[in-house]
Amino acid sequence: MESEYKLLSGAMVTLALATATLVVVPYMQLDHVPPSPGLKPYTEQQLRGREVYIAMGCLYCHSQQPRSQSLAPDFERGWGRAPVAGDYYYDHPHLLGTSRTGPDLFNIGARQPSVDWNLGHLYEPRAYTPGSIMPSFPFMFELKDKAAPGDKVVNLPPSYAPAGKVVVAKQEALDLVAYLIGLNHTYPVDPGAQLPQLSPEQAAADGIKTAVGAKK
Repeated sequence: MESEYKLLSGAMVTLALATATLVVVPYMQLDHVPPSPGLKPYTEQQLRGREVYIAMGCLYCHSQQPRSQSLAPDFERGWGRAPVAGDYYYDHPHLLGTSRTGPDLFNIGARQPSVDWNLGHLYEPRAYTPGSIMPSFPFMFELKDKAAPGDKVVNLPPSYAPAGKVVVAKQEALDLVAYLIGLNHTYPVDPGAQLPQLSPEQAAADGIKTAVGAKK
């Protein structure tokens, strides 16, 4: 029985140390990081599009975290600089992603700022990127005989346009594209200015706040 108590105590201590190292300390470091200069809050439409992005599972195939030039050729791929903590100030939850079945989208708004391109790409990716394995999302669009006033018609390449019909984007497609175009982090940043040095008193206060589950 004594060995079981020792095993349980050791497991609890190990879990506590891991939690402190991976959760509490990073929280204390990043809790006071301000938004990066040049970063703008999401608009109401972009926030709706972000919810569509999550619901459609886009983060399962796309990341939003280019790696440093010293670690990978992400910059040469056109994905932009490595991010800093302040770039994610308005992201709740963060959508860093863990897989790159598709390209990184941290700066897709700078690479593809065209609403028409993004809408067409959602409707039929292979019309714009031959050989793409990205699924199409036709349910986010509507086929009509004639566009109504206020409709956003998707201008597809002739070989992909439905005969005798027009493709009209639904609101969810427009919102998603607004979010994607808003992903533009090409402003300059100073990585060294992102992690402020906390005083011992502030660090202790943050540790207490974290322990009781307070949220800023």
